[in-house]
Amino acid sequence: MIRKLENKDVDIVMNIWLETTIKAHDFISKEYWESNYDMVKEVYIPAADSFIYEEKGNIKGFISVIDKEFIGALFVDKKYQGCSIGSKLIRYVDSIYNGLTLSVYKDNSRAVNFYKNIGFDIVEEKINEDTDCIEYYMKK
Repeated sequence: MIRKLENKDVDIVMNIWLETTIKAHDFISKEYWESNYDMVKEVYIPAADSFIYEEKGNIKGFISVIDKEFIGALFVDKKYQGCSIGSKLIRYVDSIYNGLTLSVYKDNSRAVNFYKNIGFDIVEEKINEDTDCIEYYMKK
């Protein structure tokens, strides 16, 4: 089931975010992500429309959309990756919003390929100012 994120879900979602973002972005220091934890939790999550994928009370992933178009986060608990949860979350927000966009690190090839396979196209390549890593700006 996909539902709107509630306050009681935030700590679980943040645990998923931290664990999976460190794993997916091993080309960026773990300390960078840890130092951004509070900002994500206190600024980005509250500013976004966030939805969770839940089965039998177990949160398996989430997606956050900023300004009704930009996917600021899509993370699936590592135990459930490869089970179509990310695709289901994308389809869900695609049914609500028009013209989804996102940024993804070029070196995160698994995510780049995932987004390409579900209909996103690379429209721009740029350097992320915080990490000095190349990002793709993608649009559906």
